[in-house]
Amino acid sequence: MDLLNNLALGFQTSLSLINLWYAFLGAMLGTLIGVLPGLGPIATIAMLLPSMYSLEPTSALIMLAGVFYGAQYGGSTTAILINVPGEASSVVTALDGYQMARRGRAGAALATAALSSFFAGTIGTLVVAAFAPPLTELAFEFGAPEYCALMFLGLIGAVVLASGSFIKALAMVVLGLLLGQINTDAITAVPRFSFDIPELTDGISFVVIAMGLFSFGEIIANLGKPPQHRDVMVKRVSGLMPTAQDVRESAPAAFRGTLLGCVLGVLPGAGPILASFSSYTIEKKLARHPEEFGKGAIQGVAAPEAANNAGAQTAFIPMLTLGIPTSAVMALMIGAMTLMGIQPGPQVMTSNPSLFWGLITSMWVGNLMLVILNLPLIGIWVKLLTVPYRFLFPAIMAFCAIGVYTLSNNTFDVYCAAAFAVIGFLFHKLGFEPAPLILGFILGPMMEENLRRTLLMARGDWSIFLSRPIAATMLALAVALVIAIALPAIRKKREEVFVEEE
Repeated sequence: MDLLNNLALGFQTSLSLINLWYAFLGAMLGTLIGVLPGLGPIATIAMLLPSMYSLEPTSALIMLAGVFYGAQYGGSTTAILINVPGEASSVVTALDGYQMARRGRAGAALATAALSSFFAGTIGTLVVAAFAPPLTELAFEFGAPEYCALMFLGLIGAVVLASGSFIKALAMVVLGLLLGQINTDAITAVPRFSFDIPELTDGISFVVIAMGLFSFGEIIANLGKPPQHRDVMVKRVSGLMPTAQDVRESAPAAFRGTLLGCVLGVLPGAGPILASFSSYTIEKKLARHPEEFGKGAIQGVAAPEAANNAGAQTAFIPMLTLGIPTSAVMALMIGAMTLMGIQPGPQVMTSNPSLFWGLITSMWVGNLMLVILNLPLIGIWVKLLTVPYRFLFPAIMAFCAIGVYTLSNNTFDVYCAAAFAVIGFLFHKLGFEPAPLILGFILGPMMEENLRRTLLMARGDWSIFLSRPIAATMLALAVALVIAIALPAIRKKREEVFVEEE
């Protein structure tokens, strides 16, 4: 009964005209920055912070939250249409979403992404409202050893379940881990592998690698094809909305992705990113026809989109209930609360219930606005794909180059993206899948940091991983996956399933 009363108070707050306006503003701005590569919610929220002083605290936080989860929606749009992931969590969506667009099913892919995101956002909001304390306790069970083991399991899963050669997938993960080492050491503050290049002391940006491998690399590969095969959409549009068959196939995937995203979103680090990768690999494992993944499987759009949006919602749980940020965006949200004189932590729920529950219910309102905003735009987005490729590819290149340049207003990032474009083209020709590289690049530095913390805690004793039940279980699963793939019968079956179509 208390939950219903609290939700009633929340909707009374979030449905006021002023808060509806700020929810709409945040959702619209989030969608825009998700579509534009290079900007991202972190930079946008940081730029908006100075203007927060003039706003009422609840309205300000509702708008900033809308920017965050709106970016998850927008990132999938360019990932599906032109293979340009606007957000890190949209990399997985690009794998099958872009192939659906090439088959003339861009509308179905965009609608599935929007509806899966809305479903996940709705469930995520209910989870935040009902299960915030238990899920926060679950997050407390995770220390440095558990995070390290979880990320190791994610990397092994990416290798085992990637399409194509096992050796090639392993090589891509290792390359991603190596690229992630180009930065400043988090513990000693000493630059590593920067070769005295100042721009590399902070590491290579994810956007630079994603733009180079996915967007520029795809353009170069397309330019090497005959003119009649260059257009993004190689078949006529078959419909702007999912069919009944699409719904039957995507609904269970979206449900599983939502559940996974709700759990992983609570964990510090790359919760939504890890959730989208993990949900994709799980769907590929459960699918009756796993060979369709990477070639336009609608489950490959529904599951990761649901997972990253559910993760984006439940990321608010530790921030709201404990004042603990799980990501850079949540740290900025806590900064915004502090600027407005609100002490983050458990007391917010009791001392300012209208803000706490108003922010939670505004997530559902914002997700509904995002669906209303995105579904009517599907026809416009699909029309974009009918533009002849000779006009489209220069526009895509300019669009991406501007996005990369805005990262730090430095041409060095553009040159790096150009280098990764050449590398991406070589990967395309040699049959290397770039997605495992991205996962290795994102998770590698975090896994290293948690590994070093673990060894400092244990004074160099590696057996600490076996003495912690959760960490030991995840490491055992990783070892089981490696052993299973080494068995001749399973390896042969995997090669048959993931055989490339000529």
